[in-house]
Amino acid sequence: MEIIRDPSPSTDLPRGGLVTVGNFDGVHRGHQLLIRESVARARELGVPAVVLSFFPHPEKVLRPQSGTLLLATRAQRAQLFERLGVDSLVEVAFTREFAATTAESFVRDFLHARLAPREVRIGANFRFGAGRQGDVEFLRRMSAELGFAVTGVEPVTDGGGAISSTRVRRVVAAGEVEEAWSLLGRPYFVDGVVLAGERMGRRIGFPTLNVRLENELAPAQGVYVTAVHIPSFGRVFPSATNYGKRPTVYENYPITMESHLLDFTADVYRENVRVFFLARLREERTFASSLELTAQIRKDVEATRVYFAAHGLPAGEMILR
Repeated sequence: MEIIRDPSPSTDLPRGGLVTVGNFDGVHRGHQLLIRESVARARELGVPAVVLSFFPHPEKVLRPQSGTLLLATRAQRAQLFERLGVDSLVEVAFTREFAATTAESFVRDFLHARLAPREVRIGANFRFGAGRQGDVEFLRRMSAELGFAVTGVEPVTDGGGAISSTRVRRVVAAGEVEEAWSLLGRPYFVDGVVLAGERMGRRIGFPTLNVRLENELAPAQGVYVTAVHIPSFGRVFPSATNYGKRPTVYENYPITMESHLLDFTADVYRENVRVFFLARLREERTFASSLELTAQIRKDVEATRVYFAAHGLPAGEMILR
């Protein structure tokens, strides 16, 4: 997939394609439907499938006080697009100056003049342009003049209502990782680098990988059934992961992520790994002694083994390395 970031007037952009416009944080099931249908239509027409998106996310620029934590890093989002068959990703730099662009100017001067789309698809609820003036109907009115087709795609819904990035963020932050899996169509994952730790887990018989996160959003503090992909081994390992402050051992300790891989003892320091959250085992809590903590860890590891015996590792198409 071709990635074009911060396109300037001199950039050679993919023209004449089917362009899908949106923010697409997390690339959840609704996003996936929109993009898959766009890619399929692009193949029918024999034109490039182009995603037009924005970086940083508009919330970061327009409402930084909101504290919105994104589901995916920039690289993860691009990887998810590529796996959906997108040919080109065009990322527009979202600044306050760009945010002041009128919807008409965005459509006429960028979308039409620079990309010359054959067709444009957006989510039915997507808004664009200064003051959120632009929507599907606005785009249709302009397309009649400019000569491209427009399709608005309705949100994907389930028993909880429309699937949205906001909803996925909420369930991830609450530690409801099985619900997040349902909304995303894949397990929620984070990337990070393995750092040297204090080897306390090794001393009590449960060595861990200490992972420094790249993602903004991690599930609520607690203990989870996870799967860890290690690139140098080319495979995914079943694991139990604690995300929290280790209150039994330390006071006011920084939040850390520690993954115990079942039946794995190799040294993978400084490797980049991906941690998939499959199920929540329990909240993090303080124990009366290190012996009680060790006994609970043993129970957590056994519960993890039981989980994988019953469910196995996630299907290969969900593991995105």
